Amino acid sequence: MKRLTVTLSALVFMFAMTVIAIADDIPTPTKLDGVRIATSDELKALIGQKDVYIFDMRKALNYGKGHLKGSVSLPFKWTVENEDPGKRRGEFDLSKLPQDKNAKIIFHSDGPHGWKSYYAAKISKEAGYKNVMWYRDGFDDWSKKGYPVEH
Repeated sequence: MKRLTVTLSALVFMFAMTVIAIADDIPTPTKLDGVRIATSDELKALIGQKDVYIFDMRKALNYGKGHLKGSVSLPFKWTVENEDPGKRRGEFDLSKLPQDKNAKIIFHSDGPHGWKSYYAAKISKEAGYKNVMWYRDGFDDWSKKGYPVEH
């Protein structure tokens, strides 16, 4: 009986991990109400400009491996996992965003499958920020294009 319990537990765990992996293969939407989607070239032109804030929503470990110049690590943490990314819930430290709700803020994560930046942009817009941009293509695209990365 103990062996059966261990086997069932292993199967449940493997199923859960498969569901999460499948969910990570679901691309983010191509639109987000009230949020402008930035291209790689637009973002490259904005880096270093005054009053432009770029937030990297990936885990701190990934940020440490390489990030966009001048970006700030602001890890997004899931509070509710779900196989349907539209039903996931998460949070980040909103107090790290600029006080000025008119400031240009840009969020990114891994790429088109990076739901963390999608939700960060959505939450920020709902919090009253008026100039929110989402770099949907994310760090993966940035790296593939050979654009500058800091370590």
